[in-house]
Amino acid sequence: MKKQEVAGILCLWVTALIWGTAFVAQKSGLDYLGPFTFNGVRSFIGGLALLPCIVLIDLVNGQRPSLWGSCGSGERRLALIKGGGYCGIILGIASSLQQYGIKYTSVGKAGFITTLYIIIVPMLGVFFRRKVGIVMWFCSLLAIFGMYLLCFCGIGSQNVGGGETLHGIRVFGGLNVGDLLVFLCSIVFSFHILVVDRFAPQADGVRMSCIQFWVAGIIATGCALIFENVVWRDLLNAKWPLLYAGVMSCGVAYTLQIIGQKSVQPVVASLLMSLESVFAALSGWLILHERLSGTELLGCTIIFVAVIVAQLGDVKGKKNDRN
Repeated sequence: MKKQEVAGILCLWVTALIWGTAFVAQKSGLDYLGPFTFNGVRSFIGGLALLPCIVLIDLVNGQRPSLWGSCGSGERRLALIKGGGYCGIILGIASSLQQYGIKYTSVGKAGFITTLYIIIVPMLGVFFRRKVGIVMWFCSLLAIFGMYLLCFCGIGSQNVGGGETLHGIRVFGGLNVGDLLVFLCSIVFSFHILVVDRFAPQADGVRMSCIQFWVAGIIATGCALIFENVVWRDLLNAKWPLLYAGVMSCGVAYTLQIIGQKSVQPVVASLLMSLESVFAALSGWLILHERLSGTELLGCTIIFVAVIVAQLGDVKGKKNDRN
């Protein structure tokens, strides 16, 4: 294995670690801030954190740092603006669903449910008349079974921080409202991936991500000013969760992902980043002392297996399509 590949694997491993532990920061931030307020500030911090990353990447690529980069032409600039805007709107909706969901469920469950977008994305291809292989259908059924064990057969009461428990906030025959919101977040994230796939070939990815964070921040802040009471003291008390979720999860992890994917095969990169769910569960257990029942752990395992097999099957399918 080459040194570049080892370095790339390490970068992606750290990326998954940061994203997984960011669930803890999101959970901790809810002790001081409402979901909209947290997401608004976090998104603005993420947008600011990416600005020096854009300059650094331009310098590494031997380019003069500029606002538009390689998207200076009219069509590419329009694609950058439209892509960043659309992604920001979708990200604002998805992150709000996730943040509200985390309020009522555990970090570990949220991490595994969120990763279901890996299966949902190809399944959405049915509506675009794209062929879905038998492996993907199998993985979908497997993931549904894992979701059933994780969300319907878990413990009846679970501490979720701030003295709250999951009693009394269940819908649809026992499904926790937090699990439902995170699952809806996963569906919205799936549309986010499709939009990124549409505009990324025409625009600079880091710049588009920077724009999306600013747009998502504006949406979340607007909602916070309407629905929540924003207090400066609370913002100061939540500074560390905000900085971790903003700087580390958005700026550092995103940059490491770009660096890592340059020297690592796509399937390996996807598998490594899937560890985000595992790190979320571990960090929730170690830092927040959250617990999962044996049935819930089995559900997590089944979902993780479904996600891994789906990625491997997707790569195999693409290879067969090229033959």
